[in-house]
Amino acid sequence: ADMGETPRFIAFASLSMPPAALKAMIADVTHAGGTVVLRGLTRGSAKAMTDALARLVEPGEQVEGVGIDPRLFRAFGIEAVPAYVVAASDFNLCDGFDCSTEVPPHDRMSGNVTAAHALETFAGGGGPGARIAALHLARLERTRQ
Repeated sequence: ADMGETPRFIAFASLSMPPAALKAMIADVTHAGGTVVLRGLTRGSAKAMTDALARLVEPGEQVEGVGIDPRLFRAFGIEAVPAYVVAASDFNLCDGFDCSTEVPPHDRMSGNVTAAHALETFAGGGGPGARIAALHLARLERTRQ
């Protein structure tokens, strides 16, 4: 099923999260076809960020579906992580520091929960992101079989 051009299932994270929780989030969100975003570089250093991410994966394993995008944090008003968002439609992020993105209707959850729990809650809740959440949940469940 077509899930659009922009990320629709977004997990907001930080390298300050417990490593096991962050590792599980990255695995589950990427298996579900979502994106994990970090606000910025660790201590302002790309090397520190790369080193920290490398500690979360097995040797030779690649970190996929993880990016840095402070615009997403700003657009959805994310102040604390972990947080999950499922957007009902595509949207355009503004590129300036003084602009604001008009985000589509979406479901949002914050707290130390699994990606599966967030998707199940959104899919069953009948909110604006329910249909997209159900697609991502089905994808996640297929990878667990």
